[in-house]
Amino acid sequence: MGRSRPLLLLAVAAAAVGLAGASFRDDCTIEWEPQNAAFSPDGKSLNMSLVSNSSGCLLRTKKQFIYGSVSTLVKLIPGNSAGTVTTYYTSSEGTYHDEIDFEFLGNETGQPYTLHTNVFANGTGNREMQFVPGWFDPTDGFHNYTISWTPCMIVWYVDGAAIRVFRNYQQSDGVPYPTTQPMRGYSSIWAAEDWATQGGRIKTDWSQAPFVAGYSHLVLDVCPCDGSEECVYDCAWVFSQGQEYCPGLDPQQHKEMLDLQSKYRIYNYCDDYRGGKVPGKECYLQQQQ
Repeated sequence: MGRSRPLLLLAVAAAAVGLAGASFRDDCTIEWEPQNAAFSPDGKSLNMSLVSNSSGCLLRTKKQFIYGSVSTLVKLIPGNSAGTVTTYYTSSEGTYHDEIDFEFLGNETGQPYTLHTNVFANGTGNREMQFVPGWFDPTDGFHNYTISWTPCMIVWYVDGAAIRVFRNYQQSDGVPYPTTQPMRGYSSIWAAEDWATQGGRIKTDWSQAPFVAGYSHLVLDVCPCDGSEECVYDCAWVFSQGQEYCPGLDPQQHKEMLDLQSKYRIYNYCDDYRGGKVPGKECYLQQQQ
């Protein structure tokens, strides 16, 4: 057994990129309202439509994974998108689930989207950061959104630029962090006019439906895992080795992220003391590199 373990870990490492270049049609399933999903002939692109306040669309990857990066190109709804929510995220299942979010909250014509990020661990969330995407227009073409999840940290990227880091302080400081529950990748579009746009003040203009979001070039550079103790351990080993997966941000990435946050971040849960809120202990720990 002692000699076979290294060979097994090498096999896991080789499989970690097995889902790269995935197909929306072949490697995913439409879990909600499949009639609102339109695939390109090669399955590499997808349009999802919101046609009413009860009929959107939800896609998820067939395979589960522990650690890695999930990436896709998204073109958001142009014009009046008030009351709509377009998402790209990873999530496990169950009440005490783990989840890493990109959510795009629509707005009325001429007003910018809100780019919403969050992370859940063992069912605990409320770690939101929000941005106004003033450095690019998410409706004028496809832009890349990447979630990188390793045993060291989670990083959210937009067009290759890091916008947020959440580090793993679970063992050292007791901060919940996703470590053992396998996730899937998800994309969805749905209606939330009661809260999504300016706190629900601006409602959806349903005369403009359907609202269509485009997705393209799904890449899953991940470690497939069914949740068994062995594969959880092996995937953690693969994605915590050396500088390839756990290097932190380099100085230039760090500088660019702080610049984006200073200019375009509009909400940080660590700064929110309203209603007696008390920020989590992670807010007082290094998160930026």
